[in-house]
Amino acid sequence: MKKQLKLTLLSLLLLGSNAAQATDDGDLSGAALIKKGEQLAIASDCQACHTKPEGGTPFAGGYGISSPMGVIYATNITPSNAEGIGSYSEEQFSRAVRDGIRADGTHLYPAMPYTSYTRLSDADIKALYAYFMHAVKPVDQKNTLTDLPFPFNLRFSMAAWNLLFLKEGRFAPDAGKSEQWNRGAYLVNGPGHCDTCHTPRNLLMAEDDSQPLAGGMVGSWYAPNITSDPISGIGGWSQQQLVQYLKTGQVAGKNQAAGGMAEAIENSLQYFSDEDLSAIAVYLKSSAPIRDTQDSQAADSYGKPANVEPQLRGLHPATANNTLSDGAALFSGNCASCHQPDGSGSKNQAYPSLFNNTATGSGNPANLISAILFGVERRVGGEHVLMPNFGPQSYVNPLNDQQIAAISNYVLQQYGNPAVKVSATDVAVLRQGGPIPLLARLQPYMAPAIGFAVLALLILVWLVGRKRR
Repeated sequence: MKKQLKLTLLSLLLLGSNAAQATDDGDLSGAALIKKGEQLAIASDCQACHTKPEGGTPFAGGYGISSPMGVIYATNITPSNAEGIGSYSEEQFSRAVRDGIRADGTHLYPAMPYTSYTRLSDADIKALYAYFMHAVKPVDQKNTLTDLPFPFNLRFSMAAWNLLFLKEGRFAPDAGKSEQWNRGAYLVNGPGHCDTCHTPRNLLMAEDDSQPLAGGMVGSWYAPNITSDPISGIGGWSQQQLVQYLKTGQVAGKNQAAGGMAEAIENSLQYFSDEDLSAIAVYLKSSAPIRDTQDSQAADSYGKPANVEPQLRGLHPATANNTLSDGAALFSGNCASCHQPDGSGSKNQAYPSLFNNTATGSGNPANLISAILFGVERRVGGEHVLMPNFGPQSYVNPLNDQQIAAISNYVLQQYGNPAVKVSATDVAVLRQGGPIPLLARLQPYMAPAIGFAVLALLILVWLVGRKRR
């Protein structure tokens, strides 16, 4: 799980609604051009991946991004000539950002969301280049080598992947839509790269274009459906609620940001202007609705207060917490002090209500489980929201898979979607980084299969040659 990063900013006034400007303003120069580039870097959330957590130098790389194929290390993108991008021309910089190809011709993995950044205009690239070359401090920090298992380590194979799945082209406004809608479409699908997390992936790990923004697993967390569907998506959210969530990461009675979404809000979205956040909300509210056939009611509509504390008093000694397996008792000992015995949450909702909560009402319990396993942390607007984790690294009370499953099932039955059940195996899968896609599961068999295919081809060539002789 990603850890939170502290964002060092030169200035955070986004000049009205022009953060990450989509139009061609190539007349900018000097400080104005650099300022626009800084705004674009914030909107694109560059620092979140290209900075090591726990005090890493901004943009110096070294952060390990967990993927189903293995850990991919983000590179140094400071203007260091020795280790970073200091020697890149603007054309080479553009090719890396929008096409996923480094200056030396090596292909990048799409953990770097160039599939979305390809929509950035030439003016955007010019501004980003000016910012990184003239406002970012060069750091000669060596890059950590990404070493994926065969055949994923064959980077040239990404050329074929790009031919299949990279839809090159700059953002083109829809003349039939409003300026605000177009602004939202640009931010969501371009620098904001919301689609890279909230769109499910196909067999070859590319975005499934038939289900845009319909939700998908991102490691141990679930990036939910954000289409306009009122049951599975955000159709039941008001415009103001969406803006508030993107700005703060929390809306009482709806949702609270955790995992990667908390990072996006902490490092990027909280610095957007209200105009830009409104544009994003307008675009999402008008997106094509996609319904999960298993959903019968909105996730935030489930649950009610329920207090079992009176029945539990005196049943379990204080020293038994590490051996408890009863969900109600485990909830009482680990959760009730913050989320309240009836699940209503703290008064200011820093510890949110467990009913009318998308994490407990969703048909996918991954975010409920992961919040228990890994905790929740975000720094927004000068406030620090922290829920401790109860996983193996917990400094509070580490819980095993069966215990976390028991708490999850108690919460789901009392406050959330009672049709959802959690097993210890479900917890174990998320503890290890999430479900493994088919492509990654096939990896151990790929080398033998390729070897067999090459051998068969050589035998065929030998037979054909022998027949000719």
